[in-house]
Amino acid sequence: MTQRPDGTLLRAQELEVCVTYYAFGIQESHDVLVPVAYPDGAESGVFLQEFPMRLDLGSGGHTHTARMRVEVWDSAPEPDRQHPWDEVAEAKIETASGELAIWEMGRADDVIVLGKPGLWNVRAASRGREEARRLSNELGPVHGAEHWLLQFWPYAA
Repeated sequence: MTQRPDGTLLRAQELEVCVTYYAFGIQESHDVLVPVAYPDGAESGVFLQEFPMRLDLGSGGHTHTARMRVEVWDSAPEPDRQHPWDEVAEAKIETASGELAIWEMGRADDVIVLGKPGLWNVRAASRGREEARRLSNELGPVHGAEHWLLQFWPYAA
């Protein structure tokens, strides 16, 4: 665990996400609990879209593999200033299991482990969006041009 003045980093995961049609989603791991499963209701061109028990994330590139770091904190972390992020937004997501499935063209093998059920805040940040757009338009599917950071912490009403 990493202790900082803004909270304690409880866990981190380094993942790869296959982006298709400029998007991917994360949702409650127990899919039958999600009222509107990914990609139903998704809107093109939206960076972060909130649904009950689900979030849609809009990418810069059409079809590519993005790198994603997931951090789980015990309280709100400071925004990451180590990198120049192209987009940053915050939302909330509820989970009954404490795990979130990643959805691409279908459910991915990896899950995001939050560690406990409940309502969570998430800050999503992305960089390399224009590079992913340019490369996927010029070359087709590329790997690692776009980077994501998802920071989760428990919601406190």
